[in-house]
Amino acid sequence: MLAPMSGVTDLPFRQLAWRFGAGLVVTEMVASRELVGNASESWSRLKSSGIDPHMVQLAGREAHWMGEAAKIAADNGADVIDINMGCPAKKVTGGYSGSALMRDPDHALSLIEATVNAVDVPVTLKMRLGWDENSINAPLIAKRAQDAGVQMITIHGRTRMQFYNGVADWDAIRAVRDVITVPLVANGDVATRDDANEILRRSGADAVMIGRSSQGRPWHAGVLAGAAEHPDAAEIADIVAEHYGMMLEFYGTDIGLRHARKHLGWYLGRFAPQMAAQEKAAIMTSTDPTTALSAAVAAIAAGSSRDEEKDAA
Repeated sequence: MLAPMSGVTDLPFRQLAWRFGAGLVVTEMVASRELVGNASESWSRLKSSGIDPHMVQLAGREAHWMGEAAKIAADNGADVIDINMGCPAKKVTGGYSGSALMRDPDHALSLIEATVNAVDVPVTLKMRLGWDENSINAPLIAKRAQDAGVQMITIHGRTRMQFYNGVADWDAIRAVRDVITVPLVANGDVATRDDANEILRRSGADAVMIGRSSQGRPWHAGVLAGAAEHPDAAEIADIVAEHYGMMLEFYGTDIGLRHARKHLGWYLGRFAPQMAAQEKAAIMTSTDPTTALSAAVAAIAAGSSRDEEKDAA
């Protein structure tokens, strides 16, 4: 499965990942109160096209707004509602949303119940092991969430205070497996098929969710799942060009160009690491979409070809 990542898993990225065989894709985090308030960015994140099932992740700190947002999402095509209790970002936890909810399980449960009771579609939950190493309460919250009607639980094997530092604790996820019977998804530091097999073995989970390892390669979840082959150099260049065009069409040229830069940066980092810093900076700051894309695709094609020659040797 492809993890929900704010600023990454927008509709163009999800469409590519889905096409390459990701088992499930999830929207970027949609702020519940902002969605109810008709914020344009929230509605943009809610969109789906040709992805079935359509899984929408909601974030919030108040039960009322979570319930109302869940209704809006379901009424607009969401087949599954996922509750965000895992985001470690300061701007999210500072508003007592995301993983900050794990500091108050009773309050977290009120949001879960409000969401489950608001809709007829399945509700799932994504969270971390706990707020910090002294409050590992994922098993407690997971059991209460299941009892409240949550139908799948995803655990990232870090605490909030770890952010993305250190190493995800795959063994610690098993404590959640021991107390729930609904499907369990394990997440954190999965980059290879061997990683996927190992996290399943050590956690006892039913499925694997990948996040950062898919940045700069939207096909990666499908490759790990065995649903797709890793693209060759020419195919990668074509995917980059297609992805770029999809973003410009989805957002419009000016906004799309800004959103596309980080994706070009990930592609270049993976497939053109030899590129001079000055050349990369020129691509990343260009205001001409055609020029930026042409330079990026040429560098990626050349870099990927060299990698293939090295592998063959």
